[in-house]
Amino acid sequence: MFSFIPNEYFLLAFGFILLIKGGDWFVDAASNIAKRFHLPEILIGATVVSIGTTLPEVMTSAMGAASGSGAVAYGNAIGSIICNTSLIAAITIAIKPGKADKKSLVFPVCFFFGPAAFYAFNAYFFGKFDLWMGLVLLVGFVVYMIINVINMKKNPAEDDHEASEELEAESQENTSKGGLIKDIGMLLVSSLVIAVGAYLLVESATKIAHDLKVPETIISLTIVALGTSLPELVTAITALMKGHGALSLGNIIGANIFNLVLVSGAAITINPFKVPTEATFLGMNASLIFDIPIVFATMAIMTLPPLFKGKMYRWQGVALLGIYGAYCVLQFIVLPNFA
Repeated sequence: MFSFIPNEYFLLAFGFILLIKGGDWFVDAASNIAKRFHLPEILIGATVVSIGTTLPEVMTSAMGAASGSGAVAYGNAIGSIICNTSLIAAITIAIKPGKADKKSLVFPVCFFFGPAAFYAFNAYFFGKFDLWMGLVLLVGFVVYMIINVINMKKNPAEDDHEASEELEAESQENTSKGGLIKDIGMLLVSSLVIAVGAYLLVESATKIAHDLKVPETIISLTIVALGTSLPELVTAITALMKGHGALSLGNIIGANIFNLVLVSGAAITINPFKVPTEATFLGMNASLIFDIPIVFATMAIMTLPPLFKGKMYRWQGVALLGIYGAYCVLQFIVLPNFA
């Protein structure tokens, strides 16, 4: 079938199309749910939207762990956080920096650095991730979701009179079309479309990379991480275009949390693994020198200004993009020469 087209390139293009369409549907459905229940978009982005856009990472890391490839499971989670923050969030912030609800940011930001510190502690002091560590991270995922649901009920979004009238009109329109059930159904369908698109894209991109003799560690930290993070990129850009900047920021923060507690937790629980040691720099593990510190640095740059000032700045996006560019140079040019 389609023998005139190289199979991996056809799948690459088809996967990208699915990601774009799935992201468009997902943002619309999530935004409708947020308006229906008067919920802050940043909380919806940090929970519902993040689960949908993190599905590719969960699937990819779980498959990698099950097949005994700890490098893929580890690199996908860490690489996706770096990609989400220093590329995806950076693009949206650089294009259109906006305001952020400080109150809604406090919990997800603080929660991220807790599991991140736990993850880093195990990587530096044990050099491996045992079963109990995976279970602790999965418990963290459950706790995060429960607390977010409680916060959503306690802190509904404040709408002005005009917004309330618009919400009422939209609610009546949604009711005639199936209302909440339709929105939930659209979330499920779009999540599936995004997951399938990301899977096709990652499989084809990885095959192309292998044909070019690129090491597995670099593939997982860059190509696979970028591929599985494309749903976040598509969702962020779509949300930005539709005027939902808070949804975009919440999605990135939530996705990063899920990469630690859900993606890593599931992979470790399925098959515990060691910290990959393929890449070295001056005789030391390159991941411990560069990857994990970059995770903390980029998240701090992205979240601290809006957390304290209530808004984002264009310099954040520019700085994060610079970091991502340097990181790619490090992975593809610098580290291979020190191997």
